[in-house]
Amino acid sequence: MNKSDMSTRLTKKTMSLFESIKHVDKNNIEYWTSRTLWKVLEYTEYRHFLPVIDKAKLACENSGQRIEDHFEDILEMVEIGSGAERSVDSVKLSRYACYLIVQNADPSKTIVAQGQTYFAIQTRIAEVQQMSEYQTLTDEEEKRLFLRTEMLKHNSLLASAAKDAGVIDNRDYAIFQNWGYKGLYGGMTANDIHLCKGSKKSQKILDHMGSTELAANLFRATQTEEKLRRENIKGKQHANKTHYEVGAKVRQTIKELGGTMPEELPTVESIKTVEKKKRKLLDFPKSKNDK
Repeated sequence: MNKSDMSTRLTKKTMSLFESIKHVDKNNIEYWTSRTLWKVLEYTEYRHFLPVIDKAKLACENSGQRIEDHFEDILEMVEIGSGAERSVDSVKLSRYACYLIVQNADPSKTIVAQGQTYFAIQTRIAEVQQMSEYQTLTDEEEKRLFLRTEMLKHNSLLASAAKDAGVIDNRDYAIFQNWGYKGLYGGMTANDIHLCKGSKKSQKILDHMGSTELAANLFRATQTEEKLRRENIKGKQHANKTHYEVGAKVRQTIKELGGTMPEELPTVESIKTVEKKKRKLLDFPKSKNDK
């Protein structure tokens, strides 16, 4: 078995592991508990896991979320031997809470790194699926328009986070963006991507991406913004390194899931052309039968 096969198999095993400890409440909402998660994340004692939960709660609050929406103190029954059980303090955790926990857990543990990838992907997928606008989309063009709009919004948020980290002027920001592309595209800069895709430098790369490639870049942007803010990263070099690392992690995830590398995805017509077509359809005079 080669290294790639081992990575894929391990990833599937990890996904099954985190899914196996998931619960669903009476309202059909999924959740995990701290009493099962600490063991999976290989902490020697539960008390050593409690500071990680506290850090995750702080990160939740700093991100503008209500702690009580994601962390709920509960009593949980655990086995104490010979089939007996007793009630212990535990925390009911949302998927987002688990995501924050693994981001603040011991990064030297392999299972923690895998958990970071798992919960980051699943949290983002859940966010997109929960968007009522996205659920109604029926074709590729509509998905592109939706995701391109999301990219505009989140690139603005990413620029703000980068500025707070010390990426101030336009030249520095262009360098910062290149590091993100290099991570996601296997070392390729924006100019390299233009050459690979056969597009002109005057054209915006994102305007010629299909929905799959846009989704990968959206994931890169949202995760980098969150990481810059969550870890209060300062300095241009540290910000660039963070953007590269997040891009590389998204690329690795695509590889492990058997997806197509972004640079290998086809270049499509400009999103501007799609927007014009949609506007024409909306403005086209209705026939009598359409009234």
